[in-house]
Amino acid sequence: MPTDEILQEVRKNREAHAAKFNYDLRAIYEDLKKSEAEHIQSGCHVVAPPIHPPSADKSSHPTDTAPRHFALQRNSG
Repeated sequence: MPTDEILQEVRKNREAHAAKFNYDLRAIYEDLKKSEAEHIQSGCHVVAPPIHPPSADKSSHPTDTAPRHFALQRNSG
C-alpha cells in the first residue's frame, strides 16, 4: 500500500497534540473547543453539521430489502 504523505502528516500532528495533553481526552477536547472559540471570535465561520445526517442509500444493500423466510423445525424424537 503506498504511503500517503498528507495522511502521515495528519496522524503525526494528531499524535503530537494528544501527547501534549498526556492523552487525556477531556484536556484534548477542552483545547479543541478553546481553539474553536478563538477562531469564531476572530471572525472565522464554523459550519454546523446537519440536524439529521443523510441516511445510507438502501438500494446498495440488497439484503436489507430481500424478504426473509424462517422455518421452524420440529423435533421428531
